[in-house]
Amino acid sequence: MRVEFTKMHGLGNDFVVIDDRADRLPAFTPERVRMLADRHVGIGCDQFILLKPSADATCRMVIHNADGGEVEACGNASRAVGLLLGEPATLQTLGGTIATRPDSAGISVDMGEPRLGWDEIPLAYAMDTLAMPLGWDELEQPVAVNVGNPHAIFFVPDCDAVPLEQLGPQIEHDAVFPERVNVNVATVVGRETIRLRVWERGVGLTRACGTGACATAVAAMRRGLTEREVTVILPGGPLRIGWGADNRITMTGPATVSFRGSFAWDDFA
Repeated sequence: MRVEFTKMHGLGNDFVVIDDRADRLPAFTPERVRMLADRHVGIGCDQFILLKPSADATCRMVIHNADGGEVEACGNASRAVGLLLGEPATLQTLGGTIATRPDSAGISVDMGEPRLGWDEIPLAYAMDTLAMPLGWDELEQPVAVNVGNPHAIFFVPDCDAVPLEQLGPQIEHDAVFPERVNVNVATVVGRETIRLRVWERGVGLTRACGTGACATAVAAMRRGLTEREVTVILPGGPLRIGWGADNRITMTGPATVSFRGSFAWDDFA
């Protein structure tokens, strides 16, 4: 059996997308996902995306990180799937149902409402999520935000100077985050601009993270550092993030098809 896929990316955050809305394929185990995601022996990707049928949405989007683990949300992948579907759509995810639509700047995604309570992140125990009384070396007092998946955001003078490849895995696996966490280091450039780098849970350093951009924008707005609409500049490029009066987050940015192909099922057993 051969399986068709589309290789896509959003600002360099790349995906293998498989459309199984006909529900014909066998289950993808974490081991098979890891092999497909491996950049040496597989296709290579940050996230593996499987589209399945849904009774309540255009489709169900199953998201696996490169380590094989299933996760709740992926903003860049949501834009990629929105591009693939080619029309306004709703996507059912573990983090909730989100809506996508084509936009002059790419694909716009209604990411829903942020979750700000300590038990919604979740954290291991109660604390102030706007200034967590914790620190890891030079990174201190993060903001915690859940936008379908958990994020810790640190505001620093220069996000490029932070050794995120060392601190990222320490924070990701800290016991205070029972479901692990995505680690964001951000520098506020002005009232409408933020620079951001992200250590993504189950992936590592990434060129772009849509949910990280959303969480960081919300964190900056909660602290009064920016306006309610900002441009978040990641290593892969910019995303426009708005947090409306209705408490819903909107993310707008590009998505791209890299190539299409197929693989033999038995080659990744």
